[in-house]
Amino acid sequence: MHQPRLSIVVPVFNEEQTLSAIIERLYASCGEFSQLIFVDDGSKDRSLEILRSLARPTDIVVTKENGGKGSAVRKGYSYAQGTYTIVQDADLEYSPEEIPLILRFAEEKDIPAVFGSRRLKKQKQFVHLTFFIGGSMLTFICNALYRTKLTDQPTCYKMVRTDILKTLPLQENDFRFDPELTVMLARRSVPIREFPISYRPRSVEEGKKINWRDWFKWVWVFLSLRIRSYRYFEVSHS
Repeated sequence: MHQPRLSIVVPVFNEEQTLSAIIERLYASCGEFSQLIFVDDGSKDRSLEILRSLARPTDIVVTKENGGKGSAVRKGYSYAQGTYTIVQDADLEYSPEEIPLILRFAEEKDIPAVFGSRRLKKQKQFVHLTFFIGGSMLTFICNALYRTKLTDQPTCYKMVRTDILKTLPLQENDFRFDPELTVMLARRSVPIREFPISYRPRSVEEGKKINWRDWFKWVWVFLSLRIRSYRYFEVSHS
């Protein structure tokens, strides 16, 4: 079987309002060259029904007990077969139409990891100022601790070469998987480049799930992994 250029992992938890739209946009923009992996994280609404009705025969639909976004993403990673892998949230904050641009950038320049940066494009950056400030602080902390030069660490769009991704001992089950992935790449000295992307921020009222408690958990990941020995990042914990 021909290896797809890209695997797209779509973690889903109670996203029936936007799921059909995001799937349609994914197929239209990335369907020809991508493997789609949908992971339902124990949704209580019609999300799983929608996934099963819209998924193509070549797609993968996985359902599991609710365990957090990180657990769903890691489950999806285990099925990835593409040269690169990226996560697409099931809401409408990020534009899947830009994924081919990120992929082409990575392929043409042979970059092992590309992060989509919302800060590199002039656009509305937030609904609530606290989210913008919090994200900016997380980026600053990451750069200070790991000597990265990122402008948008908490971005959803983190495209990583799959062969590298599968060797990372990721273990976080909630939103902490995101800083964990960044740190793993940084400690492995994997080069990370950024690519400007569009962003349509949604409010808490519209279903945004991350909150201030997650911010402190994020920081704890940055701090706790900073003191880990290099061997920790080489050995799988699964």
